[in-house]
Amino acid sequence: MNKLIERLPENWRGWLPLLLMLIFPVLGALYKLVNRPKGHVYYLGTSFDQATPFIKYFALPYGVWIFFIYVCIVYFFFKDRKSYYRSLLLYTVSALSCYVIYLMFQTTVPRPTVTGNDPFSLIVKYIYNRDLPYNCFPSIHCFSSYMVMRLIWTSPARNRVNVALISAMSLTIIASTLLIKQHVVADAFAGIALVEFYILVLFRLPSLYRSRSSKEQVHQRGLNA
Repeated sequence: MNKLIERLPENWRGWLPLLLMLIFPVLGALYKLVNRPKGHVYYLGTSFDQATPFIKYFALPYGVWIFFIYVCIVYFFFKDRKSYYRSLLLYTVSALSCYVIYLMFQTTVPRPTVTGNDPFSLIVKYIYNRDLPYNCFPSIHCFSSYMVMRLIWTSPARNRVNVALISAMSLTIIASTLLIKQHVVADAFAGIALVEFYILVLFRLPSLYRSRSSKEQVHQRGLNA
């Protein structure tokens, strides 16, 4: 593998980490395998979810979700390589965790009947036809949108513009999952909690451990001096 990389033009080698994004079609194929009912299917909706209106116009941000995630991750690749790798790791472990939950605890959300033939109604129909009404808890749309928003908040590359744009679009996508009746509030909060859990386990706790170990080593050196 190293010999193959060495044969590539030097200006190409810096682009090789982008190949890690090939994990997305793999995860997409796995998603299709679990997007079906298995045994009892649960509904986690509340009175708030039932009172939430169906707004077909939110099908547009819902539909461009994955392209938004790709753009954000590629942006991290160019502006903050650490956040790039973290985003791929977070997305992968969160998505795989969702798939395991779907296999063990499948949920659904009742969908309204869409009768219009305007562009937004057609987008909703396309979304409904393409994605069966399962694999709801936790929401992949919500966890991934929250993930890129969470990462830009702490990125060294953050500024007022990219924080505002990514946060606004992420929140719009999260809202869209509720307003086109693809998810309920519990799905959204579960997605957010999933990201926070893995940030704690994968990044914060190891960082605290390394920091504590470093302090102990410095202290020990002081005692031995």
